[in-house]
Amino acid sequence: IATARSADLVLIMLDATKAEVQKPLLEKELESVGIRLNKKPPDVYLKPKKAGGLAFTATVPLTHLNEKLAYGILHEYKIHNCDVVVRQDVTVDEFIDVVEGNRQYIRCLYVVNKVDSVSIEEVDRLARILNPAPTRAGTWRDVVPVSCSLRLNIEPLVERIWTKLALCRVYTKRRGSMPDFADPLVLRSGCTVQDACRAIHKSLADPTQFRYAMVWGRSTKHNPQRVGLAHELADEDVMQVFKK
Repeated sequence: IATARSADLVLIMLDATKAEVQKPLLEKELESVGIRLNKKPPDVYLKPKKAGGLAFTATVPLTHLNEKLAYGILHEYKIHNCDVVVRQDVTVDEFIDVVEGNRQYIRCLYVVNKVDSVSIEEVDRLARILNPAPTRAGTWRDVVPVSCSLRLNIEPLVERIWTKLALCRVYTKRRGSMPDFADPLVLRSGCTVQDACRAIHKSLADPTQFRYAMVWGRSTKHNPQRVGLAHELADEDVMQVFKK
């Protein structure tokens, strides 16, 4: 569980014959230690201060929380001076999570193993129960049925893990040579040229050393494009760095 708190993605392995029982038990165990699966942090601003009392502001209509209830929760946690701005319709539990301040919001994939031991109708039923909100394409975003013994659906699982992690591959290129497609830089989605330079060597990201970069790929308007450190890269871009 301690490892899960610092992970980027949690894979929960379920037995196809016991998935309906195992899933709530595992989720409850992770919830009890402050791990929130496939949830975003509540859009609530809370800033303690030394004096001035409590100031509560809501920018949206609230159906689960009100000012009096929020004050009661804050007093329970011995917080008597703070500013609170609620920007979404949060529940009481979500507001408590904000007050606690130690919750981890982690992406999760449910991997249903041993699907070869049940019928295709049962697999479809499990997918609908485990993730009742299918996408428009009809696929289940957070449930992947597999069979480890038959090596069934393993490659789609790897692809789903990659998508869920939201990683970005950036290939480097030396002057006068082909790009190195065998060993890409693996960075977070939304990374910039500066992040890629730091991954190669921190001196390359120094504005006094960096001149410009040439980038080929989906992030550019034309190929190649001359860009600066702030340019945001896309998956499978090719980058060539020029120093002063």
